Amino acid sequence: MNITFNRDKLDAALFGINNEFREEILNSYIELKKRYAKSNYNNEYDSVGISSGKFCEIVFRCLEFEVFKSYTPFEKHISNFPNELTKLAQSPSTASNESIRIIIPRALLLIYTLRNKRGIGHIGGDVQANSIDIGTIVKISDWVICELIRIYHNLPLSEAQLIVDSLNMKTLPDIWSPSDMKRVLRDGLNFSEKTLLLLYNELENKATLKKLFEWTEYSSFSMYKSKVIVPLHKANLIEFNTKTLVIEISPKGIVKVEDLIKKNIKKQYIPPYNTLLNLQCEINLNK
Repeated sequence: MNITFNRDKLDAALFGINNEFREEILNSYIELKKRYAKSNYNNEYDSVGISSGKFCEIVFRCLEFEVFKSYTPFEKHISNFPNELTKLAQSPSTASNESIRIIIPRALLLIYTLRNKRGIGHIGGDVQANSIDIGTIVKISDWVICELIRIYHNLPLSEAQLIVDSLNMKTLPDIWSPSDMKRVLRDGLNFSEKTLLLLYNELENKATLKKLFEWTEYSSFSMYKSKVIVPLHKANLIEFNTKTLVIEISPKGIVKVEDLIKKNIKKQYIPPYNTLLNLQCEINLNK
């Protein structure tokens, strides 16, 4: 399930975007990808739909600023999103390049339409297509990021190309979520590595000691705390709050997990499906 995000590289690749928009785009995109990864195992499609809508509206504001030199404030609701996208397409060709005015807005419109018109997360009498709808939304979101990198990168061409190419990679699942539990599927990991992997998988990168003990299936609660959690804390790989018993993975711990994940990367190329640019997009930003 794990998807690695090298935020620094993404940030550098999108350096040409105004800092305010860049931060919001990165936050919403990473949230979308993490929620999508989780939905593959718990079927929580609603959260992915919410994140995709947020991603669309943030990217739109960035495009709006690029074309019109002003944008809808973040705190203001966009009442008719398709109409606002149409305004971008109707702007003069001198306002910005074609991708900013037309192609990316059309991609955002498809994401928004699938999110709002297909009843993602709803139960009805029709054949359920939630999984493929969400998969399409996320792949188009990947394409949008690829296109923004192509336009705004401030890196040597070879490095920018490497990042875009990395959006074409896919990881095999490392964590399974049956019912309210989580299980590490990766073989060969010790309990410390399993603990870090489980924390990394959480949307907020934190969990309670009790949950981690249950998820790792360690034989003894007290031994798990003393033999696994305390050493990880002393090594600055996690932060263990002894009052709340909440554990959060540290930046150092994230680096260690991403090194583990890199060892299990398997490239899997997917036949082109995106007629917007015939660009294949699945993500693993770990290069």
